[in-house]
Amino acid sequence: MELLISAGLIVAIVLWGVVAPDSLGLVFDTALATITRNFGWFYLWVVLGLVVLALVLAFSRYGDLKLGLEDDEPEFSIGAWFAMLFAAGMGIGLVFWGVAEPISHYGAPPPGIAPHTPEAANAAMRYSFFHWGLHPWAVYSIVALAIAFFQFRKGGSALVSTAVMALPWAPLQRIGPVVNILAVIATAFGVAASLGMGALQINSGLHATLGVPVNEGWQVGIIVVTTVLFITSAVSGVARGVKWLSTFNLIMAALLALAVFVLGPTVVIIDTFTNTLGSYLSEFVRMSLRMTPFRDSGWVSGWTVFYWAWWVSWSPFVGLFIARVSRGRTIREFILGTVLAPTLAAFVWFSVFGGTALHLEIMQGVPIADAVKADVSTALFVMFDALP
Repeated sequence: MELLISAGLIVAIVLWGVVAPDSLGLVFDTALATITRNFGWFYLWVVLGLVVLALVLAFSRYGDLKLGLEDDEPEFSIGAWFAMLFAAGMGIGLVFWGVAEPISHYGAPPPGIAPHTPEAANAAMRYSFFHWGLHPWAVYSIVALAIAFFQFRKGGSALVSTAVMALPWAPLQRIGPVVNILAVIATAFGVAASLGMGALQINSGLHATLGVPVNEGWQVGIIVVTTVLFITSAVSGVARGVKWLSTFNLIMAALLALAVFVLGPTVVIIDTFTNTLGSYLSEFVRMSLRMTPFRDSGWVSGWTVFYWAWWVSWSPFVGLFIARVSRGRTIREFILGTVLAPTLAAFVWFSVFGGTALHLEIMQGVPIADAVKADVSTALFVMFDALP
């Protein structure tokens, strides 16, 4: 019944978008603006709370508890496990926004900072770290931990509602079906958004390298091919197709980052990582709770609150997958692997790509900012063209 209701709602929304796209867009835009404007504070507190909870659990006595029976061993090696975490959690997002977000913040920085200044460049990198660092991974980690704990230690089902149904308060237990329905809908539209974002970037890459036209026909074709690959990987099982595809994806991403690191301004990249990590740590609490009550600015709601809502909406899908591949690991190992390690990888990625892009924009006059304004998906390839 839950699946039928979820499918019915998804079909209804899709049909609405086909028949009256402007109407659907207006409703969604209004809903998003209302939520981010009136409940932004709530997202900031909840997500920061999840970061604190994750770190407390990792370094408390509960960290030694195993997700599974005491004699269960991890199904996957550390390398394969991390590759699957990376692919499920952020894969295409890092590629898409690795250049575009720092450049966007450089031209339109947080309130109180003048655009196109050294301060704007520093803030651009700091907020890129912030939006893709500890906070999103803590959301994924806590959701996955709750599912894995009650599934593998308490014998619950592999559903998002497993943790809710295990709570002792009866009224909360009754919302289990609603949680499952919302999880299915969020997963469906989250996957659709990621496919669309990936198709835009792949189409832009094909245009830059092969002269392929940028249009909806090519983008639909890319989505179809990607979907077929995804289904093939899923059907072959996590231990085969998903693991192999994730490992290949991580290797290719690492080689790409290494190439930019070597061909780009290597010392600048290292300096960017060092400087931004320091400012991220020193400004951590301030950024985590930053609102602008006395300034008419939509920057925080348009970026930070939107990202937090995005990560929360993705957490059922990513959480279920992370739980599936994490049986046999201790809570400490699980949190360190799902929060700290991916965060460090994201920091390195943004330092390499964002740092290089800002250097080319500021020091060499490469018009990456103009490319971002015209078409965000082209930013990465404009940067590539400027490298030796």
